[in-house]
Amino acid sequence: MEQGANRRRSERVMLCMTVLLLAEDEERRQHQLEAQTQVVNAHGGLLKIKTHLHVGQSFLLTNPRSTAEISCHVVRIEEAGREDFHVAFEFDRPAPDFWPIVFPPADWVASQRV
Repeated sequence: MEQGANRRRSERVMLCMTVLLLAEDEERRQHQLEAQTQVVNAHGGLLKIKTHLHVGQSFLLTNPRSTAEISCHVVRIEEAGREDFHVAFEFDRPAPDFWPIVFPPADWVASQRV
């Protein structure tokens, strides 16, 4: 098992799909944003997005394939080119069924613990 800061609570899976975010700007106006998942797990994932978000910022994530929605928050941001950002995010509660994964890793089932 990985040690220290790189230790994961659930196995990561490469998944590229379009998702929608509902997030507020500094003036508390809501904006719907489109992003692409890069990596996902039972606790959140990594998005590629053209809009800058802030660490700690809350947002509502929608899976357009299932119309499922879940509240999340930003945990890390990295620039990913001239206009893109990689946003690591965490679900407010574990949600292994949020992603369209047919055979999820075994530790996703046990991820209901916090």
